[in-house]
Amino acid sequence: MAEFLQSVSVIVVNHNAGELLLECVSVALEQAEEVIVVDNKSTDDSMARLVAQFPLHPRLKLIHSKENHGFAAGCNTGIESATQSRLLFINPDSILGENSLLRLVQVLDSDASVGMVGGLLTNVDGSEQGGGRRAVPTPWRSFVRAFGLNRMSVWWPTLFFDFHLHRQPLPAEPIEVEAISGALMLTTRAAYADVGPWDEAYFLHCEDLDWCMRFRKNGWRILFVPDAPVLHYQGHSSRSRPLFVEWHKHKGMVRFYKKFFGHQYPGILMGLVGLAVWVRFSALFVGYWLKLGWNRVRGIE
Repeated sequence: MAEFLQSVSVIVVNHNAGELLLECVSVALEQAEEVIVVDNKSTDDSMARLVAQFPLHPRLKLIHSKENHGFAAGCNTGIESATQSRLLFINPDSILGENSLLRLVQVLDSDASVGMVGGLLTNVDGSEQGGGRRAVPTPWRSFVRAFGLNRMSVWWPTLFFDFHLHRQPLPAEPIEVEAISGALMLTTRAAYADVGPWDEAYFLHCEDLDWCMRFRKNGWRILFVPDAPVLHYQGHSSRSRPLFVEWHKHKGMVRFYKKFFGHQYPGILMGLVGLAVWVRFSALFVGYWLKLGWNRVRGIE
């Protein structure tokens, strides 16, 4: 099998991924020269089970972080131990399809201007998942989406553009996109050296959009590869603490908007954007506790 392994360092940031971590790593070891698992202070037995299943595996590196500093920090930690010419960042709840890594490498190497590629993220039922190919959610695009104005894209597609590209027909070949998902990102050391590390000011969510913005700003193309499927059990590790995840997601959104669009939009508009983000979080917060209370009344845990 060694002759078929790709010159890739696979970096997996784990936090309580459970059984899925074992499957993710097992499949990655079948396709890549090196797999690095950075554990962000998990409280489950996922790392112990990984050690038991792959004792002293020569191509598997395990890093135990003393503190959970977030996904971006975990990725940067993994890079420090990587030895291969290409870097694949994959979530522990994502499973590479057969030969998917080979296909991603082929597309990444097809043109020197390509700095990052991502594959087809699928749900358990095989349908395409949102996020694998997307447009950047600018403040205007987010406004359009929030108020349902994307329905008017039939008449004014440019003005009321819907950044959820997975609703469009699947392309027959790799296409250039503005952004891909942090659940699966393959890049080269050359592009990484040019763009720089992940922004650790994000704890969880939006750090992938940030990186995509910086790649494109530095002239690197980002491609979506439709024939490189990856099964993604989205949100598996975050189901036990949804409000914690939503808090950091919305906090990341505010940082992302300010960082990349604060100079383009009037201050009052950016203030309204920030307010809208936190109003949305507040609604989710209230809705969560109301649902929890109602379930307790009905005797549902």
